[in-house]
Amino acid sequence: MGRINCFAPWLALACALAAPAAAQEAVLFREVRVFDGTGAALSPPTNVLVRGNTIAAIGPDAGDPAARVIDGRGRTLMPGLIDVHVHMTFSAMDMATLQSPDLTPETAQRAAAEGAGKMLLRGITSVRDVGGPIFPLKAAIDRGAIPGPRIWPSGAHLSQTSGHGDLRAPSEGPRRFTGKMSRAEQLGATWIVDGRDDVLTATRENLRFGASQIKLMAGGGTSSDYDPLDVTQYTLDEMRAAVEAADDWNTYVTVHAYTPKAVRRAIEAGVKCIEHGQLLDDATLRLMAEKGIWLSLQMLQGDSENMDAARRTKRKPVIDAQQTIWARAKAAGVKLAWGTDVLFDPKVNEEQTRFLLTLRPWFTPAEILKLATHDNAQLLALSGPRSPYQGELGVVREGALADLILVDGDPLANLDLIGDPAKNFVVIMKDGAIVKEPR
Repeated sequence: MGRINCFAPWLALACALAAPAAAQEAVLFREVRVFDGTGAALSPPTNVLVRGNTIAAIGPDAGDPAARVIDGRGRTLMPGLIDVHVHMTFSAMDMATLQSPDLTPETAQRAAAEGAGKMLLRGITSVRDVGGPIFPLKAAIDRGAIPGPRIWPSGAHLSQTSGHGDLRAPSEGPRRFTGKMSRAEQLGATWIVDGRDDVLTATRENLRFGASQIKLMAGGGTSSDYDPLDVTQYTLDEMRAAVEAADDWNTYVTVHAYTPKAVRRAIEAGVKCIEHGQLLDDATLRLMAEKGIWLSLQMLQGDSENMDAARRTKRKPVIDAQQTIWARAKAAGVKLAWGTDVLFDPKVNEEQTRFLLTLRPWFTPAEILKLATHDNAQLLALSGPRSPYQGELGVVREGALADLILVDGDPLANLDLIGDPAKNFVVIMKDGAIVKEPR
């Protein structure tokens, strides 16, 4: 923890919500079949001992007379699920609430906190928050004040004027001319920064508060008012400024981008991960594979009843293109990660694990679960020393962190089990503590 400034208005809640962590008992999962996060089959029935926050032993003889015993009865023990593209605050409220003049940092954080607890009970034990006011919520979760997943925070995303993160109302002028931060900037949602110097300042400000990676808008988006989908954002020099500042802190920059031009500029700047990329061509996918660039991809759901007509129109090319991008990226050998990117529609959050089921046309059940556990954990590890949690995630292995799900059945034989966590996740454990008790 650390690096929490109680005098910043949008961080005040983090200082109010604080509680010491309780001591944890040893837990023995007896007679479970293990999906270890990497294999294509379950293990024979075995025991898994958790002591403290790590997996202490795996095997038929693993045990501890003082441990609490959970009888697996042949059910599946697997790593906790990881979602590497979330917006904990923006997914907790609809657009009307977020744009309301009555919205305060406290009400936004309370909504996000409620959503965090529900997310953990869906078996999502780790997330990467790629833009928005997140530091208070993360601090409260880490201190045990509220339940929620581990969070790799980006902080306010960086956007050029008129970029995907320019969330100003029409009445708000640019800070450079008016001297006033926009309301979204005051809430910690975004930094609207132009030019190398301002990009450096914004990047370093996020790192100052504990960002594990930096999120930058490199192209047009579907949920923003000012930028068409095809535009490229930030000059090469501006983007390099963010990369250099992040690299000096031994972490990386990830960018929002859909198009080949935006992605190629980002790669030239030294960016290590691309968010979205549904409109990429095969040549750019091959370049990403050659350079070892991650593609953090989603299967976005169709238009909802709450979505306005302009957003529906902007989303259509992305929704259409995602029917081929997974197969083409896989064939090119790109490093793939999975996320959901739910925005402005809290009810859709309930479908979070069902989004994994949409990947079945291109992946086996074992590949899908590996993607949402081991592979996503490898992307989280890209933060290096800026990772807020030290230890191995995404696997069931001796010495790994004990983020675990006991599934009532075999998800490799029936992936649909993952889509109904309330029914099929018998036990959920995070950091060695049981957060969902067996029935």
